Amino acid sequence: MRTGGATRYKGFPPSMSEKLEDEPSISLRQLMANEGIIPSLEDREKRRVVIDRLRMIVVRWVKTVAWKRRLPQHQIDATNATIIAYGSYGLGVYGSESDIDALLIGPFFASMAEDFFIGLRDMLITRREVSEVHCVKDAKVPLIRFKFDGILVDLPYAQLRVLSVPHNVDVLNPFFLRDIDETSWKSLSGVRANKFILQLVPSLELFQSLLRCVKLWAKRRGVYGNLNGFLGGVHMAVLAAFVCGYERNATLSSLLANFFNTFAHWQWPIPVMLLDDTYPATGSPPGLMPIQLPCGPHQFCNSNITRSTFYKIMAEFLRGHNVTKDYLNPNFSWKNLFEPYPYANTYTWFTKIHLSAANQEDLSNWVGWVKSRFRCLLLKIEEVYGFCDPNPTEYVETYAKQPNIVFYWGLQLRTINVSDIESVETNFLKNLNSGSFQGPVGRIHLSVVKASQLPRNSDCASDNRSKKVTRTCWRIRIREDKQQCKNVPVYSKHLPGYVVGYEKIHHREDEGTEV
Repeated sequence: MRTGGATRYKGFPPSMSEKLEDEPSISLRQLMANEGIIPSLEDREKRRVVIDRLRMIVVRWVKTVAWKRRLPQHQIDATNATIIAYGSYGLGVYGSESDIDALLIGPFFASMAEDFFIGLRDMLITRREVSEVHCVKDAKVPLIRFKFDGILVDLPYAQLRVLSVPHNVDVLNPFFLRDIDETSWKSLSGVRANKFILQLVPSLELFQSLLRCVKLWAKRRGVYGNLNGFLGGVHMAVLAAFVCGYERNATLSSLLANFFNTFAHWQWPIPVMLLDDTYPATGSPPGLMPIQLPCGPHQFCNSNITRSTFYKIMAEFLRGHNVTKDYLNPNFSWKNLFEPYPYANTYTWFTKIHLSAANQEDLSNWVGWVKSRFRCLLLKIEEVYGFCDPNPTEYVETYAKQPNIVFYWGLQLRTINVSDIESVETNFLKNLNSGSFQGPVGRIHLSVVKASQLPRNSDCASDNRSKKVTRTCWRIRIREDKQQCKNVPVYSKHLPGYVVGYEKIHHREDEGTEV
């Protein structure tokens, strides 16, 4: 068994997909079905319709932009834009509650600032099936977030140096990637990584099934979520694809057992790479657990892993290996692998993070902003207390007057100086206030509590799958107060006198900053 370094794909045929599976694989698939993580035909059709309608919308949008630019009629007729799904939906491992990551790829004349964030946004707002449209301009990958027929859609934008983007554009073709800007390159990286992975895995069905299993495991064991310092979706996809790449006669059960055997013994920080020696090494790979994206030289998955979360991930890899190494035993049960992590029985002390706001929408914005800065908080807690396990689960104090979200992060100490948390809170408040958040500022309070003080009606050791989880991101929200906000027309740079939309100019000098 390999325990370090990278491996090269051999292109094994998916021969085992045509054979009868072993009993452990059958029981594992049955468990996945019972968990409800396999989408129904209705879910698949609904998402397909969303993508098809979005493609129709962006074609109309790009031709409108071409007309504003006063392009010749034959170029207006020829121009095109397209939508490409990626992320969990693009890999075919989405669930009934999953959102859609979809990249809009447009031609050279359609700008992000004017045409995407104003023109397309205004077009989306007029659609009956579209709601909750928000522009997220300050993210690493800027995007428009909205709901389409009730399904959350994240829509970033990439601009190619071509007049027309074909619907089946090959994002791996260097012709389409020449001279593109940095933002477009970042936006394309997710789509390109997806396409590489789908091309490399020997059996798509086995890869998808394995990825569903390891994502469920990571969520149950509290090691899923990039902003909390754990493994994100792209990390899991690359690791699953890596394991699929070198086992010829694989079954789902053997792949899952091999997944834990491989990464429980991996010699980090040796990077995980799907293609061996594709690009020459230049310096040390970034982070504690470097995982290379397969779509370009020296591109690694963005990682927020810290010393504490690295320890937790490795402990769970080892536990997974110890559980699954006997998977061929007649009395083996997969349920043990997916047991929820017992936070209340593991830690004596917890950092309680209490977030609140005036209403649910403000709370959603505030929580998203705070979560985007969680790594800074985690590093500070590590500095003060030594170890912290940031449980990603969100809880609600139903007795509180204001809408709220509460997190409980485990601390691994026998005795704690409770007053130290005040310095942690002060430091984190400075970090929050130094950012670009422009919505109503909510409240945050940090405290240290014992395990006995955890809420009884939502035990940290229980499985909270039914709880509604706030989207891990933030959005800029502008208040509608007439005294603090006014609409200003935005005129086209290319068509004098033509108003492409309106921006709300927000005056923040009178806004409170109570935290």
